[in-house]
Amino acid sequence: MKRGKSRASKDDGKGQDEPAILETEDLDRSFGRGPDPDTISLASVTAVTTNVSNKRSKPDIKIEPSAGRPMDFQISVTVIEARQLVGLNMDPVVCVEIGDEKKYTSMKESTNCPYYNEYFVFDFHLPPDVIFDKILKLSVIHSKNLLRSGTMVGTFKMDVGNVYSQPDHQFYHKWAVLCDPDDITAGCKGYIKCDIAVVAKGDNIKTPHKANETDEDDIEGNLLLPEGVPAERQWARFYVKIYRAEGLPKMNTSIMANVKKAFIGENKDLVDPYVQVQFAGQKGKTSIQKSCYEPIWNEQIIFTEQFPPLCKRMKIQIRDSDKVNDVAIGTHFIDLRKISNDGDKGFLPTLGPAWVNMYGSTRSYTLMDEYQDLNEGLGEGVSFRARLLISLAVEILDTSSPEVMSSTEVQVEGVPNISENATGKNEEFFLFGAFLEATMIDRKIGDKPINFEVTIGNYGSEVDDTPTKPKTKKSKKGDGDDEESELIQGSSDEEAMDDGELVSISTTPPMKPVITDRNYFHLPYFERKPCIYIKSWWQDQRRRLYNANIIDNIADKLEEGLNDVQEIIKTEKAFPERRLRGVLEELSNGCSTFLTVANKDQNQAGRTKLDRERLKSCMRELENMGQQAKTMRTQVKKKTVKDKFKQAQNFLQKLRFLADEPQHSVPDVYIWMISNGKRIAYARVPSKDILYSNVDEETGKDCGKVKTIFFKLPGKKGFGSAGWTVQAKTEMYLWLGLNRQRKDFLSGLPNGFEENKAVRGSGMQSSPPISLIYTMKQIFQLRVHMYQARSLFAADSTGLSDPFARVFFSTHSQVTEILNETLCPTWDQLLVFDNVELYGEASELRDDPPIIVIEIYDQDTVGKADFMGRTFAKPITKMSDEHYGPPRFPPQLEYYQVYRGNCTAGEMLAAFELLQIGPGGKADLPPIDGPTDMDRGPILPVPIGIRPVLSKYRIEVLFWGLRDLKRVNLAQVDRPRVDIECAGKGIQSALIQNYKKNPNFNTLVKWFEVDLPENELLHPPLNIRVVDCRAFGRYTLVGSHAVTSLRKFIYRPTDKTVNNWSTMEEIVIHTEPEAAVKKMETVVKLDSASDAVVKVDMPDDEKDGKGKKKRKKGGEDVEEEELDESMLDWWSKYFASIETLMEIIKAQEAEKAESEEREDMDIEGAGAKKKKGKAKDKNKAGPGEGPPEKKRPKIDELKVYNRELENEFYHFEDWLHTFNLYRGKSGDDDEQNASDEDRLIGKFKGSLCMYKVPMSDEMSREMGIDSNMGLFQNIPHNDPINVLVRIYVIRATDLHPADINGKADPYIAIKLGKSEIKDKENYISKQLNPVFGKSFDVEATFPMDSTLTVSIYDWDLVGTDDLIGETKIDLENRYYSKHRAICGIASNYAIHGYNVWRDPMKPTQILAKLCKDNKLDSPQYGPGGRVKVANRVYTGPTEIEDENGLKKQTDEHLALAVLNHWEDFPRVGCKLVPEHVETRPLLNPDKPGIEQGRIEMWVDMFPKDMPAPGPALDISPRKPKKFELRVIIWNTDEVVLEDDDIFTGEKSSDIFVRGWLKGQQEDKQDTDVHYHSLTGEGNFNWRFIYPFDYLMAEEKIVISKKESMFSWDETEYKIPARLNIQVWDADHFSADDFLGAIELDLNRFPRGAKTAKQCTIDMVLNEQDMPMVNIFKQKRIKGWWPFIARDENDEMEITGKVEAELHLMTSEEAEKSPVGEGRNEPEPLEKPNRPDTTFLWFISPLKAIRYLICNNYKWLIIKIVVVLLLLAMLGLFIYSMPGYMVKKLLGA
Repeated sequence: MKRGKSRASKDDGKGQDEPAILETEDLDRSFGRGPDPDTISLASVTAVTTNVSNKRSKPDIKIEPSAGRPMDFQISVTVIEARQLVGLNMDPVVCVEIGDEKKYTSMKESTNCPYYNEYFVFDFHLPPDVIFDKILKLSVIHSKNLLRSGTMVGTFKMDVGNVYSQPDHQFYHKWAVLCDPDDITAGCKGYIKCDIAVVAKGDNIKTPHKANETDEDDIEGNLLLPEGVPAERQWARFYVKIYRAEGLPKMNTSIMANVKKAFIGENKDLVDPYVQVQFAGQKGKTSIQKSCYEPIWNEQIIFTEQFPPLCKRMKIQIRDSDKVNDVAIGTHFIDLRKISNDGDKGFLPTLGPAWVNMYGSTRSYTLMDEYQDLNEGLGEGVSFRARLLISLAVEILDTSSPEVMSSTEVQVEGVPNISENATGKNEEFFLFGAFLEATMIDRKIGDKPINFEVTIGNYGSEVDDTPTKPKTKKSKKGDGDDEESELIQGSSDEEAMDDGELVSISTTPPMKPVITDRNYFHLPYFERKPCIYIKSWWQDQRRRLYNANIIDNIADKLEEGLNDVQEIIKTEKAFPERRLRGVLEELSNGCSTFLTVANKDQNQAGRTKLDRERLKSCMRELENMGQQAKTMRTQVKKKTVKDKFKQAQNFLQKLRFLADEPQHSVPDVYIWMISNGKRIAYARVPSKDILYSNVDEETGKDCGKVKTIFFKLPGKKGFGSAGWTVQAKTEMYLWLGLNRQRKDFLSGLPNGFEENKAVRGSGMQSSPPISLIYTMKQIFQLRVHMYQARSLFAADSTGLSDPFARVFFSTHSQVTEILNETLCPTWDQLLVFDNVELYGEASELRDDPPIIVIEIYDQDTVGKADFMGRTFAKPITKMSDEHYGPPRFPPQLEYYQVYRGNCTAGEMLAAFELLQIGPGGKADLPPIDGPTDMDRGPILPVPIGIRPVLSKYRIEVLFWGLRDLKRVNLAQVDRPRVDIECAGKGIQSALIQNYKKNPNFNTLVKWFEVDLPENELLHPPLNIRVVDCRAFGRYTLVGSHAVTSLRKFIYRPTDKTVNNWSTMEEIVIHTEPEAAVKKMETVVKLDSASDAVVKVDMPDDEKDGKGKKKRKKGGEDVEEEELDESMLDWWSKYFASIETLMEIIKAQEAEKAESEEREDMDIEGAGAKKKKGKAKDKNKAGPGEGPPEKKRPKIDELKVYNRELENEFYHFEDWLHTFNLYRGKSGDDDEQNASDEDRLIGKFKGSLCMYKVPMSDEMSREMGIDSNMGLFQNIPHNDPINVLVRIYVIRATDLHPADINGKADPYIAIKLGKSEIKDKENYISKQLNPVFGKSFDVEATFPMDSTLTVSIYDWDLVGTDDLIGETKIDLENRYYSKHRAICGIASNYAIHGYNVWRDPMKPTQILAKLCKDNKLDSPQYGPGGRVKVANRVYTGPTEIEDENGLKKQTDEHLALAVLNHWEDFPRVGCKLVPEHVETRPLLNPDKPGIEQGRIEMWVDMFPKDMPAPGPALDISPRKPKKFELRVIIWNTDEVVLEDDDIFTGEKSSDIFVRGWLKGQQEDKQDTDVHYHSLTGEGNFNWRFIYPFDYLMAEEKIVISKKESMFSWDETEYKIPARLNIQVWDADHFSADDFLGAIELDLNRFPRGAKTAKQCTIDMVLNEQDMPMVNIFKQKRIKGWWPFIARDENDEMEITGKVEAELHLMTSEEAEKSPVGEGRNEPEPLEKPNRPDTTFLWFISPLKAIRYLICNNYKWLIIKIVVVLLLLAMLGLFIYSMPGYMVKKLLGA
């Protein structure tokens, strides 16, 4: 069968098919021009790429769908604190929301910078796509309580996927910027500092070591944003225009339709579609188009969101509106990264106008659609659903302009209609397919007739009941008439004549399958191959697909080349660098081809902005990549291969990303297998893969070629074991192109056929055939050499399987023999398939033979065989006229990866050859010459030229003991034995007589001899089995373990030159006095990316947190008090060590970043810039710190490991290895590793050693000491031994919450053998980061008690306590290890104080013992502080002080210096375990694979036969020290005036000052009120007193309080020491008004100004330039500080100044000199001298009135009185005047 045109160039030497004896230049040549890759792709392109080589011999095929399967995820969010929240005097709560789940922190009262440090965990079990699209939302709410929901201050949104794509899947200590969604003009509303981590099952989180939060936070530099996102994000509008949709499926059943018709009397379209768009947590909907299959909306949905948005995908759904059942019809995701480019020449997101195709469930409607998930966008769609015309544009908003809408509500508005050909000219496409073979049809459907249906869009679909009888030219399937009429005008006349009445034929005729073997059937096509052809009309957007094809083509070649390189490296063949050079050259050529081809037709109808921009950016990227590949090619050397390989893999990822075209054109082709009218299985072929072009590079990779297509079950049916069986395998030929290009559509088919057309009268020459009749066939013999398999799936309850392999080729199948009870079968069998008939031309078959499928099964006595895995291969083909000989023949055995679903399930070692049977019959075939084992009967072994060459090896086995054996079949294991087997030979251990009493073996070493392949990569696995010998001679298998690779156990004699090192001259090593402290020369070895070894010199002033701070304080308090030895404790040492760890990590990161920069520079301008990079290194002595300004006190340190100790020391398997024993079936889950835990039934401890025999002389000399022990010399005896185990538990971090309140009450439980300690009474209330600081002593007897379990439980008042997590430590391996893990070696020797030596053996004794054990001369201590061990001389101090300060002579320092450098000794040396703290993850068996927190601890072990150790170190947590802070508020000045006077309108304020220590708001204290201040001056002379508990080391205040009235006990909080002082305006009838505040961090706050004038807002805003003070050092300080608040524009402004005095005393000092609060006794403060206006009228009304009136209105009042008098006189005058007049007149 022929698969394409460019086949002749395949030369004989194709990379892996031959032994590595190729001439080297030939190698370069034959790889350099590889033909196009014959990868066999599945019909669907699944997202999982594997590391299986996709070379010709190893097709990489995935059958089970990987998308859409739910997984466990855990999202943890720590809200640490918030800062700079906008708003006055708020009570903030932080809400963490993921999807629909919300969790809240506690409320903090009246503060703009609350400190929470609360930890939340969300658990999900969802498919990755769903969880990654969920929006994580952090919002701050002001004053939320039970009764009211509070007001929103600001929110921050990001999708979970963004967090997961971060390095280590987390953001650590980053600041989220809050903004107000209702007011986008407002700017930043504050910051939240948080940690966010997303963990999937099996990810391990790297928690950065939780150090004390000392570094002052640089908010701007640590924003919670992915890399490359600018800190200032602008607001933008996202316009999503929805024009119209086509091809919607029928959404109601016929019954419903008939009911409706009966009632309404018309049969309308029964679908009411609308479009819903989801983006960044918001939803927008278009209007509903009632009853319409071709809805036209012409609407746009507008989202307002910050740009760039922190969510990657926009989800567009067509939904059917229905009151009962509102369902999705189809879903499309727009990935914003693919439609924009953030480079300097980049572009904003843009898309369309373009059609997007939606895929989902099958088109036949049922009420309960079992594939509804597919329509929601979960998993791979199994059928075309609809297509939707959309466009997307983004406009960056200028928020300062007045017409901008300030809200982010989603808006919907109409848009004008779009012209018909805006999306391209409509063209007629032609799809042709031929089914050459259909095999491996699942036997469940084997009895019914089967046919295949091919559809493209709606064309060809049977369901959409379109008539198939011939109409006029318009006969086409699917879409409605309106489109059709317009299509006719667009087509040319000659085509119409040409086609006559061409009717699409989209299904093959039904045919009954025939049996292949007991599992599979095949269709008997023989020489008649059915064909299909479909005409369809689509907008001509082939250019998009062409460009994608060119890039894909480059990527495929690159991937194939890289897989070759990987294979060469893996199999250790020669010259991987040459192959890599070839690959890079091919890549740069490919890139330049793209530039020439892609640039051709620029001006084509329907090109969108995105098309143009994408083309530009692809051309830029590829040009750049071509350049880089060229440069890299010159840099590929043997040393740098792995490095450059990594970079080339980055290229591959980038190419795959660029090839994915976001604007669709022609929909994908679906092929359904239909059995008896029922749809069974489908395959999906991307239309671009089969698209034809005149230009070779642009043609799809499968166009006009025969491809193997595997069918799979739709939707969820394909998950799990159902999806593992092949539903059907077809060999299929597909061609898709414009109808007018179709003259060549048959040219790629295997030759030798005649066309059979549907006879319809004359003039049908051009019509395509309905079937092909083959007249030519070739006869072949296939030889399958099945040698062995390893690490197969355990299918039986014993933990083993009875495997056999079934091989399928074309319509034939054969099986190997069944091998019982093994996971590593060596079949060593040749299967011969005779008379295989293949259709097509001989030469084409040679170059591209069909695929071979190998399935491995487990034979069961009853029932059918269980499927264990599958792999694919292609044979090497020899035609009858070719010579059978090198380089291609005989074929080499190769490993093929076996898959079970998406999981690897072992490897198979085999070779395949396909030999043509010529005219001379079988006599001409090469003979099968193999050892003729008659005892195997008719079974042929693998022939001699192919089977590996064997040598004799001796395998020595060290049997030490068995551990942790669980019950088997409910009975305990009592008398176990170990059987070792390798390649058919083996040995048994001695029997353990009583497992309970002593689980060790009494005979330690045994050996056996075996024939193994010379090539180490082909070594068979070694099987370890444990059997229990029961009564009456019965044996029960307990468990087994397969050692897949014996390489690490091969004995390689030591190098001669190293051996006579004792004759070399002396080497003197100076260790300065106080060796390890003075120069912490930490050598940091970077990852393999650079060979540089960086020495990080730790200047000894960088050891303690406090020192580091002092340095930052600029000129302040230079005087440094000497560290008082008596003040130091173990914790000082611990914190100093953590500080060092942090600095080492920082230095490593800086160095890594720099080396990466260097690499990039190397690629761009190779050479010149390199040197600069190197020079930079030299100056970087300390980690990023300049010359230290002052010395940090010297504190001895220990080593803090931020993972388990055994990870640093090769699991302490330096001579004693642990082999896990498994039993029971492997889990059927995807996550097989997780289920391995449950299958673990115990451990075998021992070791292996193998070497070729006969032995060389020096080996036998080395063995000559004790021949019983073989090569296992100097091994201690394994009799029981009593040990005192001392466990120190320091603290736990990030525990998984166990209670409803999101906290836990943890305590420690320890189990070792039979002893169990539960420290239940000392639980720590409501704490997820508890500090335990405890040590426990347990006595143990090895080997019986060898596993220590340390668990953390959650204490519950009622019910049982829950396990939070546990960690298990193998103490025995530690005890016996050469690394001496029984008690860590300190860096310094001291006999008293915090660094006291804790080992009962002194350094001199340890050293003497080490020398004796390793057969070195004992150390010689010389005068002047020298010690000589072997040929090395160490120097060091020789005096030591005791408690009383007396100095004594000692050699201990010298001995310790040698121990600290023990790894430098050749042959015997190894690193000794230092004094340390290890960090171990806590795991919970119920939640396998997900960390539940971490525990910091260490273990000491002291054998009972040695002197007893001293008392345990005291590591109990430091008790907080009691302090009292006295704050005197003397005066205020320039306080803003809030009130208007009723009478006079004058501004005044009634000032009082409030103060509290952070976290103790309930203890807030207020001064009295200074009434009616007219100038903002206030006089108080008022004293606040704040007692508090303080931890000096952590710089935190410790508060214990009950969380609520219902709490059982108090919870401890640690909070930074910050003093809050606020100024308020008192109001009598309304709430007091907040005027301003200042927060002083007691460890570091600006020194107060001398006068009110010098006190400015800069003291707060530009802290870094101000002199800082620490109240804990200064003790007393007085000065002026500013009050600040935000004005309407959110700007900080000064709202007053306060003169205060701070005085800090310890509680003892405070008791000695007590003072009163306010102005009370003792030591009262004098009354302030306030002006008289400050009295209030209702206290002394007359006085107040006097002041009010006399001062301001004196003259006014006098004037008024005078006027009143005058008026009174006038009034009286007028009143009495008439009487007098009368009297006068009448003369009375």
